[in-house]
Formats: sequence, structure tokens, C-alpha cells
Amino acid sequence: MNRSAFYASVRSSLFGGRLTQGQVKGMETILNKWQADGLSDARWLAYMLATAFLETGETMAPVTENLNYSAAGLRRTFPKYFTVAQANAYARQPERIANRAYANRIGNGNEASGDGWRYRGRGLVQITGRANYRTYGMENSPGDALLDAVATRIMFDGMINGRFTGVKLADCFNETTTDWTNARRIINGLDRADDIAGYAKKFHAAILAAA
Repeated sequence: MNRSAFYASVRSSLFGGRLTQGQVKGMETILNKWQADGLSDARWLAYMLATAFLETGETMAPVTENLNYSAAGLRRTFPKYFTVAQANAYARQPERIANRAYANRIGNGNEASGDGWRYRGRGLVQITGRANYRTYGMENSPGDALLDAVATRIMFDGMINGRFTGVKLADCFNETTTDWTNARRIINGLDRADDIAGYAKKFHAAILAAA
């Protein structure tokens, strides 16, 4: 890949005409991992880049889950775990919110254990919960999920091998199928599926232009 051509294309099509050093660094980590792993389907690469673009707010750098919810936000996002009264009591308290919302599931202990906050979402594709951190060898060092190389490795493994939802890249992009929309099910149902499909097509065009 001619990376200068790739960056010139995505700079104009996706990043508003300007790329920061951080954005380039994040994409370089992804491109280097792709090359080192000997992968070849440009659609897979495009969809992973688009996923990182969406999930990180276009920074292309690992992020920590924002849990600073209002009461209304808690009811929309975690309706099973917060009544109206509880949402009012927990609003704008990220640590307390995490400890309640993620208690007693995904490998976490109860609310008092602090596991919800300790194992909150981090990365390019945010992993959440003690069990998932244990899977990736970070139970004792969850902050490692914010390292570029680690976050990229997790994204590749989860999306290629279907570890996040059971759906994997090969289900959506193969010899007979190109499904930019339903590929969102690899991560999180169809939340913002059309948006990410549009981003992925632009990344794909840039990859092909730079081949």
C-alpha cells in the first residue's frame, strides 16, 4: 500500500482535510498489524478502520468509556439496572454508575466490589467486564487496554474471530457477500450501522486507490 496516497484520500474524505499525529499514529498501528498478519481482504481492513473511527470519536486512539450520564441518559442506556429514583441518585457519578451497571455480570463481582469501574470499557473496540479482561490477559492490568498495540490486537482478534458477539468479519465479507450494514453486528447490533457503513466504504476506496 502507498500509505501517502491512503492518507491523502482519507484526509479529505473522512477527516475534514486535516490529520493529527495521533490519528496517523493510530492508523499506522492498525495498518502495520494488518500487514504483519498477512491479511488480504481490503473490506476487512476498511471495516476495522471504520469501527475504530466511530468508536473513538475519530481520534483513532484507544479511549475509556464515558459513564458521565444524566438521569435520563441512565434510563435510556441502562433501563434494566436503574429505576427512575436510582437514576436520579446515581446521575453524573461515573464510578458509581459503572459499579452498578456492570455488577454481577461479565465476570464482575457485586456493586461493592468496584469491578464495574475497574473493568469499564477501554480500547478501540471497548472491552468491558473482568471476564473479557481476563480473556486478553489483562485482569491485573486493565489499563493496558489503552495501549495502541494492545487495543489493536484485541480489535483484530474480536472482529476476525467473532469473540465480541459471535459474528465475525468473514460472515459479512467473503467470496459471495459484501454486507457493510449488517457487519455492525460484529460489535453491537445495528447501532449506527448506516453511519459506519458509509465510513467503511470511504476507507475501502482509499485502500483500493493506494494499492
